[in-house]
Amino acid sequence: MSSPLRVLLADDHALVRAGLRKLLESLRGVEVIAETGDGREAVALAASEDPDLALLDIAMPGLNGLEAAARIVAEHPRTRVLLLSMHGSEEHVLQALRAGASGYLLKDAALTELELAIEAVRHGETYLSPAISRHVGAYVRRTGAETTGREGLTLRQREILQLIAEGNSTKKIATLLGVSVKTVETHRAQLMEKLDIHDVAGLVRYAIRIGLVSPER
Repeated sequence: MSSPLRVLLADDHALVRAGLRKLLESLRGVEVIAETGDGREAVALAASEDPDLALLDIAMPGLNGLEAAARIVAEHPRTRVLLLSMHGSEEHVLQALRAGASGYLLKDAALTELELAIEAVRHGETYLSPAISRHVGAYVRRTGAETTGREGLTLRQREILQLIAEGNSTKKIATLLGVSVKTVETHRAQLMEKLDIHDVAGLVRYAIRIGLVSPER
């Protein structure tokens, strides 16, 4: 028998995470080896547990699933990433592909679709549900959108941008990231210069536009 697919699960809602774990463990050849409700911890667990697959919710505070995916893909290329979301918009899906995800699945998908997505990713394929795939293809053709990011921000800058957009103070961001206040201020100044945005409200609007945070948060 082949080895089970070792899965890392990350969702900041405990009940949703418990339900997903139960679904995953009902699938043959799948083993959940670790779970968390935090994107930053998901990156750390990917390093320590070396999962075959990281199943990440997009909307996690602090470090969202898109940013966690980008880090995991960059630092642990053997680990495939499948992103979960309530949103099926073209821009959200393109953001996932830009982050290096191998698949994008809506949270209201049937169990059979979850199984299909996992099997596709297991075999090195990219999985998008048929409806999403059609919409994304049409969107790219209509708008000329690319699947690679164009804002030119580093992973650290995107992380700090998300934390700013979520309303964290400079001091709190420094504590969360384990850096000095001066370092955070430097990153914020570089962000504003690079994006030509010169107030926090503008940074928040930009973070929402590129999918780092949702308008509801």
